Amino acid sequence: MPVNSILGVFAKSPIKPLQEHIDKVYDCASILVPFFEATISGDWDKAAQLRKQISLAEKQADSLKREIRLTLPGGLFMPVERTDLLELLTQQDKIANKAKDISGRVIGRQLLIPKVMQPPFIAYLQRCLDAVALAQQAINELDDLLETGFRGREVDLVAKMINELDIIEEDTDDLQVQVRRQLFAMESELNPVDVMFLYKIIEWVGDLADLAERVGSRMELMLARV
Repeated sequence: MPVNSILGVFAKSPIKPLQEHIDKVYDCASILVPFFEATISGDWDKAAQLRKQISLAEKQADSLKREIRLTLPGGLFMPVERTDLLELLTQQDKIANKAKDISGRVIGRQLLIPKVMQPPFIAYLQRCLDAVALAQQAINELDDLLETGFRGREVDLVAKMINELDIIEEDTDDLQVQVRRQLFAMESELNPVDVMFLYKIIEWVGDLADLAERVGSRMELMLARV
């Protein structure tokens, strides 16, 4: 979005650009599911194309982030601090960065998830993306919160989403333990370097949920200050 357009949006609401950014972040992260499915099926050409889509979405999110930082007004006539909105933006952007890192590492080594691990790994990935989707949903409630003066039913709704984010993050921790145990049990059958990178990919996928939970935590802190 051109800077003039961003300024026009801010003239109406500083929340809209933040929502546009989280939508792009979710688009970026959600491509990881078909990306890993392509690697599992051995279609590395398709995986490389999906990696390019992830990289493009991350670049678009990064461009939005820079424009928002440059154009977010210093004096907001609303009950939230500029610094809180910028911190939300930072946490959102880290999700897209992590998705790009994951796909880049997998493509760089043509790293294949071992067959026995594939179903639980995809379930783990999807649960982490559930957290990103819920963070997106919570951010997209911000304009309704603004309309209600950060009071009433909308606050309760967002608080419920933030609590659900905590639950999902706990689920992903449990799923990560299960996937890591499976990898540990078969370490001797795999290339030791691949094992090292597989552990890193498992950790980075979990970071998607951790970062989504941080978005929720920043929203909770912001609401507590209102």
